[in-house]
Amino acid sequence: MTYVVAYDIGTTGVKTCLFGLGERIELLASAQEGYGLRLLEGGGAEQDPEEWWRAMGRTTGELFTRTEITPEQVAGLSFCSQMQGLVLVDREGRSLRPAMSYMDQRAGAELKKGLAHGPRIAGANVFKLLRCLRATGAVPSSVKDPVWKYKWVQAHEPENFRRADKWLDVKEYLLLRCTGRAVMTQDSAYATLLYDTRREDWSGELCRMFGVEPDHLAPIIQSTDRVGGLTDRAAAELGLAPGTPVFGGGGDASLIGIGAGAAAVGSTHIYCGTSGWVSTVTDRQLVDVNAMIAAIVGAQRGRFNYFAEMETAGKCLEWVKDHLALDEIGVYLEKRDVTGSQEAVYASLYDYLTETVERVPPGSGGVLFTPWLHGNRCPFEDPAAAGMFFNIRLNTGKSELIRAVLEGVCFHLRWMLECQAGKTATSDPVRFVGGGALSPVTAQILADVTGRTVETVASPQNAGSVGAAAVMAVGLGLLPDLEGVGALIPPERVFRPNGDARAVYEKSFAVFRRLYRANRDHFRALNG
Repeated sequence: MTYVVAYDIGTTGVKTCLFGLGERIELLASAQEGYGLRLLEGGGAEQDPEEWWRAMGRTTGELFTRTEITPEQVAGLSFCSQMQGLVLVDREGRSLRPAMSYMDQRAGAELKKGLAHGPRIAGANVFKLLRCLRATGAVPSSVKDPVWKYKWVQAHEPENFRRADKWLDVKEYLLLRCTGRAVMTQDSAYATLLYDTRREDWSGELCRMFGVEPDHLAPIIQSTDRVGGLTDRAAAELGLAPGTPVFGGGGDASLIGIGAGAAAVGSTHIYCGTSGWVSTVTDRQLVDVNAMIAAIVGAQRGRFNYFAEMETAGKCLEWVKDHLALDEIGVYLEKRDVTGSQEAVYASLYDYLTETVERVPPGSGGVLFTPWLHGNRCPFEDPAAAGMFFNIRLNTGKSELIRAVLEGVCFHLRWMLECQAGKTATSDPVRFVGGGALSPVTAQILADVTGRTVETVASPQNAGSVGAAAVMAVGLGLLPDLEGVGALIPPERVFRPNGDARAVYEKSFAVFRRLYRANRDHFRALNG
């Protein structure tokens, strides 16, 4: 058996996994640690790259206390990470400022100046839009797209911008720390929306159009490529052997689908973690400008992920935990404290919440929830959009509100799935992964809301790490390619739609889809 370490660098923490590669991809040990996400006035969202690195070191050390495998036996390491961040580094590879998260939405003025002027289609200058579509198949029309973060630093922090040597994404910064080499995997390069998919290289035309300095852009590699060996310093800080091969890896949008076993053309998977998305593998580029969906470059050469994203999915349940389920004394959904008991009846608070939800009939008594707690990206782009409960009545209780949150997330996922199905064939069954897929209640609601059969896999919360392990299997020559990885990742549970629940959800979903348009002006008046 071949042993590899995969780091899943998420929005709120790192999950470090040790895998054995053989006839199946087998998880042998894992450890995780959280880190900060600073939300700033004006829409800023930043993180400290040093916190990522320190968390990697501590969790790597924990792995080898939980297994007999030694660091010297590790044949490779790689990453699955959050995407569309901005890490500017100097010539010594040091980050010049906090990393800007994909959630950062401060660059509204830069977006307007760079794209939204003159004759427009879907809010973008028609001539620039056509150039972008020709080169990339997509348009940087979201305030959260990395090029506008780059332009924001240029406008607001000219000294940091002057000292910048390279513009990296989250994973690329960590590859640099591991190997001393600045690179970008193809999927990360595409996520900047400056990558020409025809030439498979940076687009000089788009760099000139948006005022990006070409020297700031790193060489592009494939996800399965070997970047280099672990440096002596990095090895000492991570607790691994010097020279351990480091592979490119991929972003979460690229590797989670592979780890879900949805790598073949036409395969659809749904992810529910901090954020959420629906993604379908295609062999051609597609774009729906109006619905903010594009086929992005993935970890497989010649394959694209037709990708629709929502900003807050599982984050909504975290909000429920903090602000609906908890009070100044404890958790009292029932008249007992389930968090302080030494003989906890439930494995975790989230298990308790979902079991509570299971006792509420589908439809939550008519209450609807909009899961737009940090604005929204697809199928409409609006940083001012917000969450709300609709149709609360005297007989509405806390349990109905909590179930409405889960149903609202699933309604939005269905909305994105239907937008995708209007452009390309989507699969039935759908693979469901992420922390949300740990809950059978959520998986059944998703099946009932979408009308699709939903399949979950073993350790769905580790799908990104499984994808990174698959990338290393190809890089090490153990697999010929990623296309057939689904055979190594069979479904563990299957959830089929319930007809009675479907009828309730059809009525609720019709109203849910109208809530944004009916309240768009109110959101902008309060939050714009």
